[in-house]
Parts: sequence; structure tokens; C-alpha cells
Amino acid sequence: MPRMTVQTGMILEELVRDPSAAKYGLELMKAAHLKSGTVYQILARLEGAGWLTSEMEDPAVHEAERRPRRRLYRLTAEGAEQARRVVSGTAFQHHSARARRLLAEGGLT
Repeated sequence: MPRMTVQTGMILEELVRDPSAAKYGLELMKAAHLKSGTVYQILARLEGAGWLTSEMEDPAVHEAERRPRRRLYRLTAEGAEQARRVVSGTAFQHHSARARRLLAEGGLT
């Protein structure tokens, strides 16, 4: 099991909203209101634990949109199940509310 921090829970919360959807790092950063150094470390831990898979997007997509190629992350079946457990847990709900208050005040990264 990967190390479970409030920030990890916040990333899982975003991923579990649509467990079959592929998301990219910047999208998760904005949704969770976290910094890139935090998000990419979490994504690497989750992928290492088998909760996520990642792949580079189709080159035709980023070329057509004239932007850099994105790495897309998707929950595995096990990851989706574990993420639902984490996000629905009482402790996470409590810490998540506190973390969101701190983020609003600029105190959590």
C-alpha cells in the first residue's frame, strides 16, 4: 500500500470521480490545488504500488493541438477499489476538509 497522505487522498479523490478516465498531471494539480512536485511524486508512488497505469498520449492529439505531449494516468481495477475505500473513509473526509481550508489560506502544498 502506498504511503497515504492527505495530498495522496486528494489526488485519489480526483481520480475516482471517473475511474476509467485518463487524466494528466496538470489537470490533477489544478483539480486538487496542489503543486507539481507534490502531484508527480504521488502519481509515481501510486503507479509503483499498482494503483495507476500511465501512458503517453497519442502523438496525433498533441500535434493537432500544438502543445507538448501529455502522460496520462488511469486507475487500475485494484487502484479504483482502494481509492474508493480511502476517499470514503471518515478520517480522510475529516482531513480533506481541513486540507481544503488550508489550501484556501495558502498553507498546504
